[in-house]
Amino acid sequence: MKRNLLLLTVMMFALSSVLSAQTTKTPFNGTNFDGWKFKQSSWENCWKVGRVDATATTLDIVELEFRRETPAQPQRIQGARFPAFANVVGTQWNQPPRKGVDIYTEEKFGDCTIKLEFLITRGSNSGVYLMGEYEVQISDSFAKAPNAALGQGDMGAIYSAAAPSRNAAGVPGTWQTFEIEFVAPKFDAEGNKTANAVFKRVVLNGVLVQENVEVKGPTGGGLTMKEAATGPLMLQGDHGPVAFRNIEIIVP
Repeated sequence: MKRNLLLLTVMMFALSSVLSAQTTKTPFNGTNFDGWKFKQSSWENCWKVGRVDATATTLDIVELEFRRETPAQPQRIQGARFPAFANVVGTQWNQPPRKGVDIYTEEKFGDCTIKLEFLITRGSNSGVYLMGEYEVQISDSFAKAPNAALGQGDMGAIYSAAAPSRNAAGVPGTWQTFEIEFVAPKFDAEGNKTANAVFKRVVLNGVLVQENVEVKGPTGGGLTMKEAATGPLMLQGDHGPVAFRNIEIIVP
């Protein structure tokens, strides 16, 4: 009995040491885009900060002081409580003049766990790019039949690398969650790559959809299409309306 208690104590101490060594960064300050950059593009930049007012087909930003709550608008209540930033491009975003650009952090990261909330409208598309190069797909896959085959363009896919194991996509116009555990590629002193990047886990809306997926290189549409030891978090904004909030980057 004493031995078991001693073993449990050692395990708890080891776990607490690991957790205390981690650092949680919050790149979005809830007020403006300090700490972020916009990818160069000829398209119009439509990112705005505020509180999200969304339906299945529309996405808009209201003022930060907006807190009106009515029983008839439960989703808007949820969206109005937390500051977010949204790509307010409208329904004709891909018609001239085209709208929407990608946004990425000034700070760079290697191994990390990303936690965030996102919202897209019906038919929209976005992505979470680890290190600016490796994309986890955001796409409206909610209406797919339960037995429909999933591909690399569906919600939770690792673009050009792996389809999600399950369709865990939420209702368009509602907030959804990602938790992405990522191991960065490794390089020797001469800059030669010694290990590929690995998505250890991707959890979409509480459902594990990817596990131990190795990627041999950038997945397409990235910031530089080059690999490095560290890189920024990039969020795609040139494929339709999308909003993000409560972003955490946990680094060892």
